Amino acid sequence: MTADDSPVLRVAGRPVARCVTRPRLPERLAPRPYLHPVTTLAGTAVTELSPADHLHHLGVGVAVPDVEGHNFWGGRTFVRDRGPVELDNHGAQRHTGFPLRGSDRFEEELRWVAAGRELLREHRTVTAAPLTGTAWSLDLSFSLTNVTGAPLSLGSPATNGRPGAAYGGFFWRARKEDEPAHAFTGAADGEAAVHGTRADWLALAGRTWTLVFAGATDATRRDPWFVRAADYPGVGSSLAGAERLAVAPGESVVRRVVTVVADGRLGRAEAAALAREAVTR
Repeated sequence: MTADDSPVLRVAGRPVARCVTRPRLPERLAPRPYLHPVTTLAGTAVTELSPADHLHHLGVGVAVPDVEGHNFWGGRTFVRDRGPVELDNHGAQRHTGFPLRGSDRFEEELRWVAAGRELLREHRTVTAAPLTGTAWSLDLSFSLTNVTGAPLSLGSPATNGRPGAAYGGFFWRARKEDEPAHAFTGAADGEAAVHGTRADWLALAGRTWTLVFAGATDATRRDPWFVRAADYPGVGSSLAGAERLAVAPGESVVRRVVTVVADGRLGRAEAAALAREAVTR
């Protein structure tokens, strides 16, 4: 792995996130660029890479379990009336270059390829910015463009018959600790209460850290949150919740999630204030 393959983002001179562009992974894990490790300003890691419970969870990135039947998430594929099935249907995201690259920001071009065919072309922008002496923000936006000559359909296990499993899109696999992380929004507490809801922001708090996720566009805020805390800590913004998402030829799906990465366990008021600041700055 060279420096060109893994640029590091910095805030106030401190390394806070490493981007791996060309990971050497088996096809079953749907190889794709990811951010790991991501840390707080004090140096606490808040991501995990290929944990034992889900080998295909790769730090922070963008992944979709069903693009016209191709699995760009990794692992088993949920098939209606059959459940999770091992299929030879995995795709890969291939890094093609950095149109822009700096110490606190980069733009990345990717090709989503499956069965020898390019389905989507992605433009991704990632920016790290200071917020306070103990918090910074990771701003990740992506645009997925259908480069085929026919409509594409994006789905999830939920749209394929598994209730409560509408994962796919932006996803952050957080640090697993002895005690489950606490998930909350401005109006609700706990995994059961916040999973599948639509909220301007959602927080996940560990023992000495807090992540606050905020949709930064109207389209992103309309997507429901995918939340796990008891089994493992992870948060995503669901592209295909109750229905599949159709993408016409040449059209793009654009989303933007800004995440506050903070030392300490934030309260509701502090999380809300930092989320507002991170999105509007």
